[in-house]
Amino acid sequence: MDASQVRALRELLATTGWPERTQDFARSLRASARVPGGLLLFGPRDDEPWHLAAHLDDESRLCGLPEISPTLVRWDPPPGAPAHLRIGLDRLEAARRGETLLVVSEETAPEGVLERVDDARRVGATVFALEGGDEELRGLAHESLSVPPSESAISFDAAQHLVSAATGEPRVKRGLRDRLAGLLDTITGPPAG
Repeated sequence: MDASQVRALRELLATTGWPERTQDFARSLRASARVPGGLLLFGPRDDEPWHLAAHLDDESRLCGLPEISPTLVRWDPPPGAPAHLRIGLDRLEAARRGETLLVVSEETAPEGVLERVDDARRVGATVFALEGGDEELRGLAHESLSVPPSESAISFDAAQHLVSAATGEPRVKRGLRDRLAGLLDTITGPPAG
């Protein structure tokens, strides 16, 4: 999905709240990912988050933000794979304070995923979850974005596109007037129109 398609998707979803939710999640993720190589991306063995890894890497390169280029952690990387595709579970075990772990799991995360996420959290990694309604995974995360299968407005794949695009967007300092308007919209709903 290119930038114009992401814009069109945001416009299509404008009244649903999804553009704002994905942007808020992405901003928090970007703020947490502060060091190059410190954003670890992990998912279930049979559904590794290749797609999101590629998009985050593109955003990193295009925006000059090396800290959002993810390290894809794989369950069983083949020995002959390129270096960036050979990173195994030992990297997850070496996670530490100051690093960010983004877990992407559309289905309920298998026990092995939850154990490893819990271990990374215990040593101080900040955990984000992009999940499909998994309460246990959400409970382990410091911040999560839930896209349950029952959600008709957006697919799990579309949410990943919105998150990756928003992660690379420049930070915009909002003034007091903008923040108050946002707060009022949250309380009363956006203006009719």
